Amino acid sequence: MPAIKLNERQEKILRYIRKNKSANNRQLLEYISRSGEKITRLTIVRDLDKLLQLKLVQKKGKGRNVSYEEKIENPALAYFDVERYFSRSPDERDMKFEKFNFGVFGYFEKNIFTGAETDKLEKLNREYQHRIKKLSPSALKKEFERLTIEFSWKSSQIEGNTYSLIDTEILIKEGKAARGHSKEETMMILNHKKAIDYIFSKKGGFKSLSLRKIENVHSLLIKDLSAGTGIRKRLVGIAGTKYRPLDNPYQIREAIEKLCRIANSKKISPSKKALMAILLISYIQPFEDGNKRTARLVGNALLWANNFCPLSYRSIDEAEYKKAILLFYEQNSARYFKELFTEQFRFAVKNYFLA
Repeated sequence: MPAIKLNERQEKILRYIRKNKSANNRQLLEYISRSGEKITRLTIVRDLDKLLQLKLVQKKGKGRNVSYEEKIENPALAYFDVERYFSRSPDERDMKFEKFNFGVFGYFEKNIFTGAETDKLEKLNREYQHRIKKLSPSALKKEFERLTIEFSWKSSQIEGNTYSLIDTEILIKEGKAARGHSKEETMMILNHKKAIDYIFSKKGGFKSLSLRKIENVHSLLIKDLSAGTGIRKRLVGIAGTKYRPLDNPYQIREAIEKLCRIANSKKISPSKKALMAILLISYIQPFEDGNKRTARLVGNALLWANNFCPLSYRSIDEAEYKKAILLFYEQNSARYFKELFTEQFRFAVKNYFLA
């Protein structure tokens, strides 16, 4: 799905149509005019033509009865201008969901990747599969070590860890902690390494997903850190958003088990399984801490188990990653995260396991 860029007025039109289910030219002209912008009906028509061309809206009716509706088969693919959306503070953003939306599971039972997008990912993966077969055991071990180091560094950096990539490499290879860093930062890196070793050693074990397997990954990631294991029993707040996840442990367990049932469907592609696990574990927030770390590791476990290239996230901008996750929390739109995921999958295929 190519990146789309709308101007501010076009995005306002799309938001109005989304909020009101449908709108005609007159309603849109009045709405934009009320915001203080002087425009003509022709300008509205041109904006609508662009939205039609981009397949963001669809036309209904004929003649004077023409109206426009958002064209979307799956709410998880709703368009948002990420930069403009996050230019507003959490209290100013027009959030669709401030609490957990139980309907979100249905979004992942529909298409998330188009046929063309799936073909592109599978073509990239065939390149990876072809190359990995040619690697000697020693070369394969070296590539796994490199991916482990870079994933541990970036995943920890996303969580605020200040270890550099070089210091992470020295810590993992030589066991030497970098000066000027807390014990917790050092432990976070080492725990990533242990968790990655676990999923790489249990390749067949992640052909199917279960709460117990997710808990095992989480336990490795938060070992000797100030966080409890198992399903949390209290509400947690999330910085930068008004979204509040589930606070009932029975509902949390039910949500995770539903995620696992969908992920275990043979009809779902490995890339969709991974994307869904990353987003929904982050969204459900089943644990006191370490949820997003767990989500990224489980996503890689699903890719690896299904002979897909795991991700390092090395080239991702951590701020953009956080925005994509927050957008999913507040709007249940996976569109931007899907773009980042696809970019990182391509990066991984092109940069690791080289023959």
